[in-house]
Amino acid sequence: MTTQDQLVTGRAGVVDKQCHKTEVISILEKQGYIPDQLIKSEVEWFYESLGINDMYFETEDPSSVAEHILGIYAAQMRSFSIKSGKVELNFERKREDSAVFIHTSEPGVSRVDGPHYEERIDDEYLDISTPKCAYNVESHRSKGHISESFRSSIRAYFIRKCEFEVPEPTDEESRDIKLVSDKKFLRKTSEKEQMIYQRIVNKVLEQAGPVIEVVQGDNSNSCTLLVGYRQGSTKRFFSSMSDLYHFNRLYSSEKHIDQFSNGVSVMNIKLSPVGDKRTENLYRSIEQVARESSLLYCIPSTPLKNMFKKGQLSVQEVVYAHVCWIFAQHFLNRLGSEYSTLVSILDKTAKQHVEILNKIKKRLRQETFTRDLILDVILRNADLVKKLYRSFADVHYVRARSTGLEPSMSMVRMHESLALSTEDLEQEIRSHTKNSSEELIMKSFLEFNKNVLKTNFYQPAKVALAFRMSPNFLPEIEYPVKPYGILFMVGAEFRGFHVRFQDISRGGIRVIRSRNEESYNTNQRSLFDENYALASTQHRKNKDIPEGGSKGTILLDLEAQDRPFVSFEKYIDALLDILLIGNVEGKDEKIVDLVGKPEILFCGPDEGTAGYMDWASQHARRRGAYFWSAFTTGKSQSLGGIPHDLYGMTTLSVHQNVLGVLEKLGIDESSITKLQTGGPDGDLGSNEIKISKDKTVSVVDGSGVLHDPEGIDRQELTRLALARKMIVHFDVSKLGPKGFRVLVDQDNITLPDGQFVRSGLEFRNTYHLNPLASATLFVPCGGRPESVDVNNVAKLIDANGVPHFKYIVEGANLFFTQDARLRLENAGVHLIKDASANKGGVTSSSLEVLASLALSEKEHKELMCVSSDGTVSEFYNQYVKAVQEKIKSNARNEFDCVWHESSRTGKPKSIVSDEVSRSIVDMRAQLETTELWDNLPLRKLILTEALPPLLLQKIGIDTIMTRIPTNYLRAIFSAHLASHFIYKYGYQPTQFAFFEFMGPYYAKLS
Repeated sequence: MTTQDQLVTGRAGVVDKQCHKTEVISILEKQGYIPDQLIKSEVEWFYESLGINDMYFETEDPSSVAEHILGIYAAQMRSFSIKSGKVELNFERKREDSAVFIHTSEPGVSRVDGPHYEERIDDEYLDISTPKCAYNVESHRSKGHISESFRSSIRAYFIRKCEFEVPEPTDEESRDIKLVSDKKFLRKTSEKEQMIYQRIVNKVLEQAGPVIEVVQGDNSNSCTLLVGYRQGSTKRFFSSMSDLYHFNRLYSSEKHIDQFSNGVSVMNIKLSPVGDKRTENLYRSIEQVARESSLLYCIPSTPLKNMFKKGQLSVQEVVYAHVCWIFAQHFLNRLGSEYSTLVSILDKTAKQHVEILNKIKKRLRQETFTRDLILDVILRNADLVKKLYRSFADVHYVRARSTGLEPSMSMVRMHESLALSTEDLEQEIRSHTKNSSEELIMKSFLEFNKNVLKTNFYQPAKVALAFRMSPNFLPEIEYPVKPYGILFMVGAEFRGFHVRFQDISRGGIRVIRSRNEESYNTNQRSLFDENYALASTQHRKNKDIPEGGSKGTILLDLEAQDRPFVSFEKYIDALLDILLIGNVEGKDEKIVDLVGKPEILFCGPDEGTAGYMDWASQHARRRGAYFWSAFTTGKSQSLGGIPHDLYGMTTLSVHQNVLGVLEKLGIDESSITKLQTGGPDGDLGSNEIKISKDKTVSVVDGSGVLHDPEGIDRQELTRLALARKMIVHFDVSKLGPKGFRVLVDQDNITLPDGQFVRSGLEFRNTYHLNPLASATLFVPCGGRPESVDVNNVAKLIDANGVPHFKYIVEGANLFFTQDARLRLENAGVHLIKDASANKGGVTSSSLEVLASLALSEKEHKELMCVSSDGTVSEFYNQYVKAVQEKIKSNARNEFDCVWHESSRTGKPKSIVSDEVSRSIVDMRAQLETTELWDNLPLRKLILTEALPPLLLQKIGIDTIMTRIPTNYLRAIFSAHLASHFIYKYGYQPTQFAFFEFMGPYYAKLS
């Protein structure tokens, strides 16, 4: 982090300042606004005392400089007249391609009040995501005073739009500092400076997080801090850095933000101590600023920021409090004893009570403790935050540092008092809080501390904060099935979770957007519950495969709705920080690991992340993860991925269940009508259109509603499905006389039957409940979770008790709540729930992972990666076909089991589906603890049956067993036995059934 390179402080550039100055004086004399006797002294001060680099005078014409001097003089006069002698100078001038801000400033002080120019510069000029609108910033503090009359110093900011040598560089050009730089940057910097910048830019291009270096100054009383980062990857970083070095009793004499056309920004800050400070203390403070700047990069702006500005808390304490504030919003026990009592009173076997309780739970959470209330309590308890942070740091801060420096300022501050025990902290909280609500809020900090097993909080290079949590803090009454592990993520643009129900798990990562503040509040309140439910459903879906269920969610902040990929990058990099314990490339500190064993996660695409999997896989490779090729599924074929949409993997499973229902009832598919949510632009929706033979009467997608009671033109619908386009592109001339299309941006429409539609958006969101949507079959292929719940399910059943649909096969996850499913089944609907119907994608992804783990890197590239010219190996083609057949087989096996067990027991299929999934998952866990695995011949026999024949033929069972991690092989072994046993004998087998099931295997071994 620290280098002995010396940065040239006087930037290059030759200008005839005397001639420039003479012209400025002449302009000011002609204007006549400044008294003649003061013009020369004002100009002389501006040129010689302010300390502006000569490059400013080379790039600004005399008329602009004269305008700046006049503005400063006018501000002085205005301030003097108002403040009775106290100068408060605030001057700004903004043009299309430049701006100037100048104000009075006290070295080393962050003002809570004032014009907040740096925050405005962040918002208006620096928080960008593209080099096309990049601005360079140059800032100087005056060396002397404003004038002989006013003994104050000022700070000036000069902002200028960049003019790059090569505005859109190629990959090769992006590595050359002379090609990606601003033209004036090259003129004002020396060759030595450019070499330092080149090194930093190269590092930024190679890693996700900031690159931070401390460069020795030209004297013992100053150092320069250089921070390189990707443009648009953080926000309000420039202004936050000022607060950071001010807190550490430092001030900057000059600072620059230099932008490059390859998407890199470099912040250059020359720092000196405030007052009389020893050189070794200066280095220690700057080193602390360097370390903590990565925390600010992760969380540059927070409502708790003023506690830092006022010196109440350090940056570490503020960021810690910010994280706990978010944690409390999601996990504070806000339900109280009344909820527990109600649960115990109600008959929990009555399914209609379950969802009512869930609704009560959400209402209590929403109305008891708000974000603002929690924040207010934190703001009033700075001393408690310090003590709680100390407890957190005592566990997770690694004191042995590679730099050999003594503890830094924040660490010294942390150790000013003795650490408190948990009991002492609880007593401190009780004695310092005013009521039980405040006590509960502050105790959530303690709960957070107790359940963090590892974190990247103290890593010097990070892009977001990640906390591997024990699930023990989850109340059993709300989360009866404990997850195996929880990851809690906080970034500048998002918050997120990753929940998994088994050691080795796999599941998608979804980005959640919000249309407005109300939508964001709703999404924020339900974020963890949605994540938990999705992971739980995934775990039940994964019953046939070795990986357990997991899911990740990324909730974009309201002001970051346009930054999904940046948020995804940070989420993945932070996740890898946690996974790569002991193998974290470029990190000079270890992480305290209370988990105590390696962890592997496999991630896949979900809503909003379908195009991001290639980057995640390659980033894992850059980070040195040995499992990088298997880290993500849904990758491009060039990386060995098996695209679900291209091969219809998800739809194959869903449609097998549709065909199964029709076959059991003796119905021809072409004779039925269908409603489909999730349109021709989506994976599941497009493939459902392509492979089905029904008469589709309604399609709902992101753009609106399409309906034709005579059946939507199949040829036109297929055209959209092949092009992956929404129904907004449907040729409405192909609709029948009673057909219509209503788009979300249309209002006040009268339908052919006379029905009036006030809002196209509202009509789209509730169309599945409209009688017009009635059909023989409903296949949800998209839609928000809980679209049908206890409050609206009655709208799907008419006054005579006849449901709108005869058959429902859930393609979309969690479209129906369990209570809604049971109400529909009770009304006579044949319903196949998501955990049984939608498992084709997980099967395909699992086999994609398997190939990545089993094949060597050379074999994987040769056999599984499609070449740049589109050549597909015969192995790949055959492997894909094997995957498709496996999906069909698994789907049909489960469908037959669910149908048979429902018929045998009389239980609803929704209940039976859960029982089958639970039985397989439980049996799989039990099998992993038995001695069956220790029987090597049996192990080989079962694995040979479970593994794809194509892999066995290519590399053999012995090679596979050598290459694939033992715990993963064991999971394959157990999942294969458990699923095949339950599918054959049902979820309530006799005590002798397993012996009968294993008989043929032992016979083969004898």
